[in-house]
Amino acid sequence: MAELKALIFDVDGTLAETERDGHRPAFNQAFTDIGLDWDWTPELYGKLLKVSGGKERIRAYVQDYLGDFQLPSEFSDLDAMIKHLHATKTTYYKQYAAAGKIPLRPGVERFLNEARSEGVRLAIATTTTPANVQALLENTLGADSLNWFDVIAAGDMVPKKKPAPDVYEYALEHIDLPAENCLAFEDTNNGLLSATPTGLKTVVTVNEYTKAQDFTGAQLVLSDLGTPDTPFNVLAGSAGDSTYFTVDVARQLCA
Repeated sequence: MAELKALIFDVDGTLAETERDGHRPAFNQAFTDIGLDWDWTPELYGKLLKVSGGKERIRAYVQDYLGDFQLPSEFSDLDAMIKHLHATKTTYYKQYAAAGKIPLRPGVERFLNEARSEGVRLAIATTTTPANVQALLENTLGADSLNWFDVIAAGDMVPKKKPAPDVYEYALEHIDLPAENCLAFEDTNNGLLSATPTGLKTVVTVNEYTKAQDFTGAQLVLSDLGTPDTPFNVLAGSAGDSTYFTVDVARQLCA
């Protein structure tokens, strides 16, 4: 039986509703700032989330939705515009986080604290930028919370983003543990596809953007991590008699 030694978390949509409450409105504000009339509605954004990575998402939008797009004159090429938009979006995202507009999902803070108290190591494997991770953690869990995580694998640290396994391979290498001693937490099919080839068992907590996706292969699919007062809904797999996610449930899944 494998012993649980570490938990590896995705960020966007997993730790917090960052896509809905942070990234989408920040993208729209960045578009407005340079005079673009683009409006990423919740429905459209749900479709764009099939592409991992903010810069990659902008490029996919231009290529797939804007066949006659004319580059604004202040940019030398599409790459320059995408870089500018993404940087501006990140600035707005950090402002939203600092203003408390991006809360953690139910049960996240409770579960992180429980894991730390029981000596289970923590890591992050995400396609969002390190700046976004820092803004979210510091403004929800406190300035010291970055130190809770032994590894923060984020952004462009790896050649390929999810669903490629690169970011999880990076996290496992730097936490120096085999996959059998770790458990991953995701919210998307792309994330599950990224974790699975490494041998990681994965818990999925769905959200409005991802609840209809295929999570075949996940050990457990939940509405959220739950709390003693607000139980989770088990959508696939078994959590035994538990009504919220605990380290004991994680240990059972890992074993």
